[in-house]
Amino acid sequence: MNKKKLILTIITFVLFVVVFVLACMLFNKYILKFNFEKDILSFAEKNDKVVFYIDKIVFFSSCDSKNKTDYINNFTIDNLYQYTDLAIYINNQSTDEINSENTLKRISISNIQFNKKPELGNAKLFFKSINNFAKSDFKDTDEITDSLDFDITSQDKTNLDFPTLYNNLANPITLSYVNQNIKSNYQITDISIPLSYDGSLLKRCNVDLSSISCNLSFDINITNNLDENFKSSVFIDIPLEINDKSIYDGNISFSKNVNFIFYRF
Repeated sequence: MNKKKLILTIITFVLFVVVFVLACMLFNKYILKFNFEKDILSFAEKNDKVVFYIDKIVFFSSCDSKNKTDYINNFTIDNLYQYTDLAIYINNQSTDEINSENTLKRISISNIQFNKKPELGNAKLFFKSINNFAKSDFKDTDEITDSLDFDITSQDKTNLDFPTLYNNLANPITLSYVNQNIKSNYQITDISIPLSYDGSLLKRCNVDLSSISCNLSFDINITNNLDENFKSSVFIDIPLEINDKSIYDGNISFSKNVNFIFYRF
């Protein structure tokens, strides 16, 4: 009888433990579901109105070489690089008036990712002054290695050679994607055709456009003057061809309508 009681006690204890564990699992599942639904509802309530969004990006793609050596019978190209300048326009006209909600207090770029790296070259992202937009010049000191914080101003006149945005977003974010060292110490022996230091260099140097295609992404973070935080993830395919024109023709430039929304967190 004692043995039967012992077995029954053990079985009862095991059943109790199993029921307790199952109850804890169900309770945790309910709590997770409840918190998830609460977060979703809170997120939806915060974003019932769009305050900031990117509606346009202007692109300019071309090519150049850092060092150019002309000899009697050939040209030597060193550090052949392809670049694409970007002008990113953030729209804040959710209302007819400028107020604390739709003006900038802080803005930064972070989480730069080269999701599809070019097969040739070394891709980097730089800040670029709007005064140098569509020019092949770039400064190594302007490379964005981790993140970039912009100065915010409301002055009518300011120096835009540095990362600066008007607090009412009157000027765009200007960046430059640069893919360096696509070709180095490359000799062009056919000097009967004049050499142009633009996108046609890629063709003269036998660079297949598919070998330098790239997709990159980054986050733009905004804090408005109500201390509310917003973020938008921007994805960009570096344009090398559009319609019936390619960078081989010298350069390509165009404006693209987009819809990257900033979500409030």
